[in-house]
Amino acid sequence: MAQPPLSVSIQKLESEVGTRLFERGGSGGVTLTPSGHAALAEARRLLFQSGRFCEAATAAAQGMGGALRVGFVGSTTSGVLQRVVRLFRAEYSAVELVLKESTSVGILEQVESGALDVGLVRTPLMVTARVALSSLLSEPFVVALPAAHPLARSSELRLDELAQESFVFYGRGDAAGLHAMAMLACQLAGFLPRVSQEATQVQTILSLVESDLGVALVPSIMRDAPNPRIAYRDIIDYPAAAGLGLAVVLSTDRPVPAAQRFRDIAAQAQALAPHWR
Repeated sequence: MAQPPLSVSIQKLESEVGTRLFERGGSGGVTLTPSGHAALAEARRLLFQSGRFCEAATAAAQGMGGALRVGFVGSTTSGVLQRVVRLFRAEYSAVELVLKESTSVGILEQVESGALDVGLVRTPLMVTARVALSSLLSEPFVVALPAAHPLARSSELRLDELAQESFVFYGRGDAAGLHAMAMLACQLAGFLPRVSQEATQVQTILSLVESDLGVALVPSIMRDAPNPRIAYRDIIDYPAAAGLGLAVVLSTDRPVPAAQRFRDIAAQAQALAPHWR
């Protein structure tokens, strides 16, 4: 910068601050006044923070920094969520993950409203929303029984063998998708389930099974978190029409770069764990 505009800038700064910051020497040199020395450290800090501000904004815009609000359903904690989070943090360590457990419907609504950036949800979803779904896996139900249940002696079961059993079932509201698929599976096997208890979260369903309150149909990945008091059995004649899935949900109205990176990492994690399918 040439000297005249520099001198004008200094004068404006001193006028705004209300005190002299520089001493002008007779030979054209400039030194700091005591006030100038006091302000120098703060000026350097402000310049540093200005640079950090720009870096943080750029990183967030590229999905490489900032905070990412992630919703997840409880059944993903049997291993899916851990694998995805581990891979994501290894790849994008500067992104702060803020995790929130909810139901699939709740996550869908929060992603649509902007309260969450991305979610891991159960499909099918019996609602409509302005969101995008990326399927991660599909799987059948398996039977969850108290470990001492007579049917647990068999290594696998036919669905109609459960016709006379009491069921711990999914509620029609927040677990509408699981409720519909479990009900469809039973009906395709020729019976309507005798429901003794209802719950929303899969973990709650399993705790009621463990308490010997009935049997339940649960996603097959729940076997990845074994419990000695619960027996899981495959269903020989499980109807393909009553399949379940896990998916990543993103907003279509307010795309978040880090959320898109989370979706891609989730797909990578699924590819590395083919037994999810």
